[in-house]
Amino acid sequence: MKQMIGYCGLNCERCDAYLATVRDDWQLRKKTAKLWAELNHAPILPEHINCQGCRTDGVKTVFCESMCGIRQCACKKGVATCGECPKLEACSIVGTILANDPSARKNLEG
Repeated sequence: MKQMIGYCGLNCERCDAYLATVRDDWQLRKKTAKLWAELNHAPILPEHINCQGCRTDGVKTVFCESMCGIRQCACKKGVATCGECPKLEACSIVGTILANDPSARKNLEG
């Protein structure tokens, strides 16, 4: 499995936080921080939008590092991705992502 596939199956290379980091794009950081703050009801600021990938060494956004329940669960269980978890099909934590993004499920299978 590609290293840039997150624990949930999403492709980190398509994530706005990752793109803002590798492109050093301040406007994308501001846009992403605003959206993520609204979606997560959390004080996420543009300077928090720095990420080199969910499963890679290096910097992660404040959301990915400490707020993402999927990442926390996978790290606790010691799985490379949710695709290795025997409870995947019944999981309410990652279920929303898999229901909304068929490519995530496919990435976890590959």
